[in-house]
Amino acid sequence: MSFAAEWIAAWNAHDLERILGHYAEDIVFDSPASTRITGDPSGRVVGKAALRDYWRQALERVPDLTFTLRAAYDGAGGTAIRYHSSRTGREVVEVLRFNDAGLATWAGAYYE
Repeated sequence: MSFAAEWIAAWNAHDLERILGHYAEDIVFDSPASTRITGDPSGRVVGKAALRDYWRQALERVPDLTFTLRAAYDGAGGTAIRYHSSRTGREVVEVLRFNDAGLATWAGAYYE
């Protein structure tokens, strides 16, 4: 299974630990949507523990969340995943950069 397909499957299963398995301990996640939960106007979530807490709260708030994979684009050291979010009804592109172990060290979400 491709990284994007596995990533989508983990989200659709609402399996937080499976989702987090794609990320390094020192992950930096940038998303304007994070401010609704974190209150941080920068939109930045730093570290796997903080990301776990953020996504735990997000999944609790939207128990029927699903993503539909539209496309995946591989690049040097990373990938971009385009998907449809059932929560917003909008298209999203998430860009991830990987370390040598294949774990994301940076991710950014971009919304239509």
